[in-house]
Amino acid sequence: MPILAAIPNIEVALVLLAGGLPIATVCAIAFSSMARQPEAAAKLSTSMIVGAAMLEGATLFALVICLIK
Repeated sequence: MPILAAIPNIEVALVLLAGGLPIATVCAIAFSSMARQPEAAAKLSTSMIVGAAMLEGATLFALVICLIK
């Protein structure tokens, strides 16, 4: 029975991992672009924050669905 009790925790971990990887990728690409073109840093920073917020929202919805289920 302890293995069956851990299944929801595994689902939560997978949802958070699946949400964290795209955010890390977006940040890495944005930081790389900012390093190459410092004059575009303000525009890239704003776009990165908006994109990360959308990914964070999708992860939050997935997490809520996972916990409700």
